[in-house]
Amino acid sequence: MQSSKLTKSKPGVPAQSYLNIAEIREDVVVLKDGTLRAVLLVSSINFSLKSEDEQNAIVQAYMQFLNSLDFPIQVVIQSRRMNIDDYMNKLKEAEMVQKNELLRNQIVDYRSYVRQLVDLAEIMQKRFYLVVPLDPTYEGKKGIMDRLSSILTPLVTIRLTEERFKTHKTALMLRVNNVIAGLQGMSLNAVMLDTQSLIELYYTVYNPELFETQRMSDVNKLQIEG
Repeated sequence: MQSSKLTKSKPGVPAQSYLNIAEIREDVVVLKDGTLRAVLLVSSINFSLKSEDEQNAIVQAYMQFLNSLDFPIQVVIQSRRMNIDDYMNKLKEAEMVQKNELLRNQIVDYRSYVRQLVDLAEIMQKRFYLVVPLDPTYEGKKGIMDRLSSILTPLVTIRLTEERFKTHKTALMLRVNNVIAGLQGMSLNAVMLDTQSLIELYYTVYNPELFETQRMSDVNKLQIEG
């Protein structure tokens, strides 16, 4: 009888080690290199339905918006299956309080129809995000040795004191307000994601399949009228 040697499996590397995020703090994403990020959820417009004059005005406003920025931005488009859980829960509550049996049966049939429609058609929902960065190591007048030291020791950089963090966040908020004002010139509304919304966003980005089966609780609901 052959004996087999049992080997203990080595613990896997935590998924967090592969992420560039050090922490999410007071509605701000702090990366491992010490830089900060604010994420805006931006509404959309149907450009093709606009008249030629309106299209030209939007293009000109977009050019002016880009030219007004003295820092880089990142535009992210996310497509995912539409989440109708809240809507279905409201229908379920209406069904439970409905005393008329005929109307209650109609609600049941409607809930079933909506669920099948979304599942079979795989209706996708698009969301548009704009990322506003801030690199504290390049803010102000710092010498080359200070910048090099910050780059070589990023873990020290992210351990910001409360006072320094507030200062950096204030500078980031100035950029955010400028970006929001520029977007309004194109008839686009924007709202900055809070901590809970940022957690939900990154959870769906890094766990798209898991998100479909294990929903996060207490997710901040953000709605922007287009």
